[in-house]
Amino acid sequence: MKPRIVNPPALGPPKGFSHGVAAGDLLFVAGQVGATPAGDGTWRVVSTDFAAQFDKALENVLAVVEAAGGSAADLVEMTVFVTDLAAYRAARPKLASIWKSRLGRHYPAMTLVAVAGLLEEGALVEIRAVAAVAL
Repeated sequence: MKPRIVNPPALGPPKGFSHGVAAGDLLFVAGQVGATPAGDGTWRVVSTDFAAQFDKALENVLAVVEAAGGSAADLVEMTVFVTDLAAYRAARPKLASIWKSRLGRHYPAMTLVAVAGLLEEGALVEIRAVAAVAL
């Protein structure tokens, strides 16, 4: 089984990593932050609002899954890294609405991890995922 790289054009050219790598029926999605590509390998955080960043990070994850031929229902595991647990807790009602609009009632296995910081300046959340996609 030869791995297949998945880099959706909407996420811009990655520098030093791939947005996704498919191996067999599994797609491994690199950590996605709530940002848009600047076109030079860097990213611009969409907002200082936690929920807005979560929404964009989830959108970016789904862009990789869809570029591999999958959908939100194919997500089997997600790890969410946050820099501020209080901000996460305060945003939960908004996050529930965002989740429902993007994933409906689909809930993959989840892990939430508090971290000291993320690579992109101003990033509050990063989501990595694994999807089962028939390739």
